Amino acid sequence: MNDLLVASSEADARAAEAMVAHHAAMAGTLTTHVTQLASAARSGNAAEAERVRAELLAWCRTDLVPHALAEEAALYPAAGDQPTASLLVTAMLSEHQLLLGLVDQLGKAQDVVSAAITAGSLRTVFETHLAKENELIVPLLATAGTVSLAALLDGMHEALEEHQGHDHGHDHGHDHGHDHGHDHGHDHGHDHGHGGCTCGETDPAGLPELDVRTIPHAIRHATVFGAVDGVRPGSGLVLVAPHDPLPLLAQLEQRDPGVLSVEYLERGPEAWRLQILRSPR
Repeated sequence: MNDLLVASSEADARAAEAMVAHHAAMAGTLTTHVTQLASAARSGNAAEAERVRAELLAWCRTDLVPHALAEEAALYPAAGDQPTASLLVTAMLSEHQLLLGLVDQLGKAQDVVSAAITAGSLRTVFETHLAKENELIVPLLATAGTVSLAALLDGMHEALEEHQGHDHGHDHGHDHGHDHGHDHGHDHGHDHGHGGCTCGETDPAGLPELDVRTIPHAIRHATVFGAVDGVRPGSGLVLVAPHDPLPLLAQLEQRDPGVLSVEYLERGPEAWRLQILRSPR
């Protein structure tokens, strides 16, 4: 995050941090969905896997796809006008098409194993894409001096309002999910784009495991927020932290009072492992 703090204005510095922050939440949420789908596919529980796939598709269509389209409407044109970034923006647009194609493939997959493989590819491409945005596009615009990143962020919010609620997934028969609203109200953080979290494994109970020990401290909480947001009612995840994460637990409770339950599975000295469950509703 240090590069982002040398923006041309305080407003642009805050906007840069907010953009990278929101990417963290998205990466965390996507990882939770993808890990749950892989776990269900491995277990052979086709009904559960289809349910998780539907939830992932719903999130893609109400969050990931509108976010990409909003970037194309507000962020990328300004980046493309910068002398050194036109080829980069062309590549980013191509990656958007790849992401949209993977979302489409996820909906069309004929079986849950194929769906899980496609979801894994979607996660990999998305994390690589976020790395370029966080490390190249956002710092470039934050320091350019010829554009207002804060104004561009406002433009993205306007574009998101236009795109959200529309079905951009072009799914053919597999959209059984519900509509997840896009939340701009939480202050999420992120690292420099390499996927945010190092989860992807599951614990013996089949819950996704999120190990935050390799994530920079400044963006850990945001990544956890996104991962927890991806947990459906009645399910959960295992959090692995380098210390007792009491401030994080307090923030989680503030975000969703009375919704999450926490059980310590291990209390140091090298790692704290906590099971976080979302209550059924």
